[in-house]
Amino acid sequence: MSTAGGTSLQQALSDLLVVAERAGVAEDAARGEALALAAALAESAPGAPADWAKAVPGGTTQDFFDAAVRGRRWRGAPTAVLGELIVEASAEKTAYAEALAEVASAACTLGEPTMRVIGNASVAAAAQLQAVGARTLQAGAGPAGQVTSAKPTADGGVPGTPVEGATAGAAATQAEAEVAAEPAKTVEELLAELDELTGLARVKREVHRQVAVLRVEKLRTEAGLKSPTITRHLVFVGNPGTGKTTVARLVSGIYKALGLLSKGQLVEVDRSELVAGYLGQTATKTAEVVASAVGGVLFIDEAYSLTSGDTGADQYGREAVDTLVKEMEDRRDDLVVIVAGYPEPMEAFIAANPGLASRFRTTIEFENYTDDELADILTGLADASDYELIPESLDKFREILVATPRDSSFGNGRFARNVLEAAIGRHAWRLRDVTAPTTDQLRQILAEDLTDDPEPEATAELELEPRVEAEAADQSEQGDQA
Repeated sequence: MSTAGGTSLQQALSDLLVVAERAGVAEDAARGEALALAAALAESAPGAPADWAKAVPGGTTQDFFDAAVRGRRWRGAPTAVLGELIVEASAEKTAYAEALAEVASAACTLGEPTMRVIGNASVAAAAQLQAVGARTLQAGAGPAGQVTSAKPTADGGVPGTPVEGATAGAAATQAEAEVAAEPAKTVEELLAELDELTGLARVKREVHRQVAVLRVEKLRTEAGLKSPTITRHLVFVGNPGTGKTTVARLVSGIYKALGLLSKGQLVEVDRSELVAGYLGQTATKTAEVVASAVGGVLFIDEAYSLTSGDTGADQYGREAVDTLVKEMEDRRDDLVVIVAGYPEPMEAFIAANPGLASRFRTTIEFENYTDDELADILTGLADASDYELIPESLDKFREILVATPRDSSFGNGRFARNVLEAAIGRHAWRLRDVTAPTTDQLRQILAEDLTDDPEPEATAELELEPRVEAEAADQSEQGDQA
């Protein structure tokens, strides 16, 4: 494990758990998501599984890769616990985001640091910090490739120096005093955030329509008038990276602001988090997941995997769906479920169970982004990570888009995020011999940083890790307009 000049994963994890305890977060939840985030970021680094396992009692290589799959959604979006702290307006939310950024930095010390891992860590750290309005981080070419600050920080940090736990804690303490009584966002503010997202014109219209219908239904009920029961559950269909998770998070906040949900948190899961290894256990596991989402939105990505597959529907998936339908009925007053996936498989999923068909009556389609919209997303992601794309870089990105097939596997916003992650790694490699780079050099992504023609000795480090094209977080949220 390369730890020279950087915080080890064990230390970063220990610091995170201190903050989690102050915030009233269960230790297992905080530990689990931090380890998953670190694994997802270091997935491409040779030797990372073994180093990661040292922070996990009894951990194995398979545990590492299982954790990496769970953590990929947080490479461009706030983690589940951080999301809950934000919803609760917790005084510890900034401190927790800072601690997650340290975990991202520590991921660069796992195995042999690669440029790809540096890019992953920079974008992920920025996503956590941006979610709470804290300063951004940038991955520089520092010792062991650790994430470094690229500009003066709130705590007086020096540009280009490692962001250590002590300075992060000082910034968090200051931030805690500033968020003592943060007001909850109004429906209008949340709809404005929706409208500011790149593209998604059809989605925005449908969400506005849903809000109007639900608002009037609530007012009629309060006035003692009869009102038809309108299902609040939604189906999101579209290719990966088209903003489904981002919009689901906003919908959860909007429903809370309307008084339809008590908490407004978003709990994002996929098949693996609903289905257990044995019949009978799946019902319990699914019920526990639903219970954690009560008061907010349960977002099930690739929901069609519960009822279909290469060999057809299986008993475990059916058990999960049956349990889900029952729980939706039992908790209908304080739970919204959003299921998401590709258009055609989702039609088959809804038709597979009469209980699903009666509860999911509104489908919102997420279209692929245009080249201009993807360029805007890339620019926004770069800004969030405190990088600057010069005009020639955007021209190069457009050339890449022209040459990229737009089939169902195209990543959309996630594709833009992947391009930026790789570019950040190449940027760090380009500056490897610059002893004292200027702020502009630390910030500017050049056209050459977006190419796939690195110097020969760097080729091995630039190989992309295997990806699961499931939508996840990402993002800044915009980058996971996924």
